[in-house]
Amino acid sequence: MTLDDLLFDIHVLEGNLHSYERKFSMLSSIFYEAYTQGEEPTNTDWVQDWTAWAGAYKVWLRRREQFRLAVDSLRSENQSLSLVIEKTARHESLPIPA
Repeated sequence: MTLDDLLFDIHVLEGNLHSYERKFSMLSSIFYEAYTQGEEPTNTDWVQDWTAWAGAYKVWLRRREQFRLAVDSLRSENQSLSLVIEKTARHESLPIPA
């Protein structure tokens, strides 16, 4: 997986999250906090949506953390953020550790 792959995943997931936020008129972060504390929908038709929404949010959080760690790793190799951005702007393949 590359840094570009991670960013693509993050943007796709954000699109999914925005769809749920518009549908339910609720920010994902607030929804996820309640969901992880065991709150369930009163409308049984929403169970599948809520499960998918929570799953997408969890993956989005993970991908953002992976992205941050990958950038930190690149920077620890004596690469300035400016150099990393130069490479990403050219869509160079920047492999990240698994």
